[in-house]
Amino acid sequence: MKGAIASLIDSNGFFDYRACGHLLQHCANHSLLFQGKQIHARLILLSVIPDNFLASKLVSVYSKSGEIHHARKVFDEIPHRNIFSFNAMLIAYSSHDQHSEALRLFSSLASFKPALKPDSFTISSLLKALSSVPLPHPILVVCVLYACAELKDLAFGMEVHRSVVKSRIEMDPSVCNSVICFYAKCGSLDYARSLFDEMMERDVVSYGAMICGYMTYGFVDQAMDLFRQMESPALSTWNATISGLAQNNRHSDVLELISEMLAAGYKPNSVTLASVLPTFSFFSNLSSSKQIHCYAIRNDCDRNVYVATALIDTYAKAGFLRGAHQVFAMTKGKSVIVWTAIIYAHATHGDANTALTLFGDMLAAGTSPDPVTFTAVLSACMHAGLVEKAKGIFNSMLLEYGIQPALEHYACIAGVLARAGMLNEAVEYVCQMPIEPNAKVWGALLNGASISGNVELGRFISDRLFEIEPENTGNYIVMANIYSRTRKWEEAEKVREKMKRQGLKKVPGYSWIETGKGLQSFVSGDTLNQNREETCWMLESLSGVMRELGYVYVDELDEESVVS
Repeated sequence: MKGAIASLIDSNGFFDYRACGHLLQHCANHSLLFQGKQIHARLILLSVIPDNFLASKLVSVYSKSGEIHHARKVFDEIPHRNIFSFNAMLIAYSSHDQHSEALRLFSSLASFKPALKPDSFTISSLLKALSSVPLPHPILVVCVLYACAELKDLAFGMEVHRSVVKSRIEMDPSVCNSVICFYAKCGSLDYARSLFDEMMERDVVSYGAMICGYMTYGFVDQAMDLFRQMESPALSTWNATISGLAQNNRHSDVLELISEMLAAGYKPNSVTLASVLPTFSFFSNLSSSKQIHCYAIRNDCDRNVYVATALIDTYAKAGFLRGAHQVFAMTKGKSVIVWTAIIYAHATHGDANTALTLFGDMLAAGTSPDPVTFTAVLSACMHAGLVEKAKGIFNSMLLEYGIQPALEHYACIAGVLARAGMLNEAVEYVCQMPIEPNAKVWGALLNGASISGNVELGRFISDRLFEIEPENTGNYIVMANIYSRTRKWEEAEKVREKMKRQGLKKVPGYSWIETGKGLQSFVSGDTLNQNREETCWMLESLSGVMRELGYVYVDELDEESVVS
């Protein structure tokens, strides 16, 4: 063990976090408390502050040796706790039958900075704790229902609700609202609405829970009906409704509701600005986005992490990367979502080098990545064809950060292999995934087959996509194009006929341009636009310039003719 502890310093003189984690895990598995304390002492001597990864291992060492007090001390000293270390402490309490302490720790979850969201391990620990103590205080009931709502764990939440009813616990407004919110978030909207209608006194939270529930599941009209029932909605309700409209791509309604809110005398706050910016991003309205930015600066909202993130995203989508970087540079106390936003900005622009550099800067600054960060970084690798780099980052997710890869991450790896021309390896990788591949994963492969013109592989993948999402016209278009480019006209026509039989119609492509008269929209195939001749002339002129510069036009399948 002495030699192993000495090896914690690598050949370059840096502390080896991964090796230390493996040693601590070994100590925990075999209840080697003395050796675990030696490693802990070594960390102190080296001035290494345990991060969530190492601290969770230490918590496990002390817990399995019965020293729960020391486990909690290690937990409390973590600079920036995440759900991974939180679960380790929660499991430690539960394994020693300290269920009241486990519930008390859970009740503090929302007070952590940044606030932590529970996962399936959190819920399993809570289930054990709740089954071992008398019904807890209503505040804990609210916390547990919040956790179930976040995880959409309908079965467990219903158990909690039944226990509340059986025990005749006081159903104060906070408990009622948490029950309604739980059922609404889990999709039991009819039951949530019946509970809502039975309430003697409804408040802003009650309406907000129902509106958010309807918006989450796409029932926008029902949500708007509830909103219109309110005599004087609070600003939080306006914000929830605006955010819901934006999430459901009802962007024209967002602009109308914003105008209505201003006319009613409400002053937009940080939440309002973060909610409305995606609408200006959708309309590619850079001018209005800059006006929102100016308003944020004048009203001290620009430092808000959600406003900063929305501005970075909006500017990036408008191609204004310089503006995105200015917002990023001026944001103090950069959180993981701010770092992720700027990494995504470069990833979507195909600038993998800058995205990876920023990722390295983020780690050097002591900010731990989250699952969305890894999606952004892996996307950058995918666009640049950095296969080995992507594999290394993917492998580090679980080993170094305790993050279980999700389908989005597997899709990125499938995509990077396919784009690099390693199609056979990509298919083998997908077939051996530990979780069932979804449309995103198969779609990444289909894109690779399209780039390489691999008909057989394209057919194999598209057959699966037609089963998973039979109404997605994009899959039919891509497969028909693969056939057309390889001169398999008969097969391409069969794909077109299949689309017709299923009544599928591609939504016409359209775009906007910002002029002195406002936003002007152009729809593909539109012959009625008054500026059609000038627009076509300008496009042909630009095409001529592009051809002179060496651009080769690839004649793809006319999507509109497929369903004409």
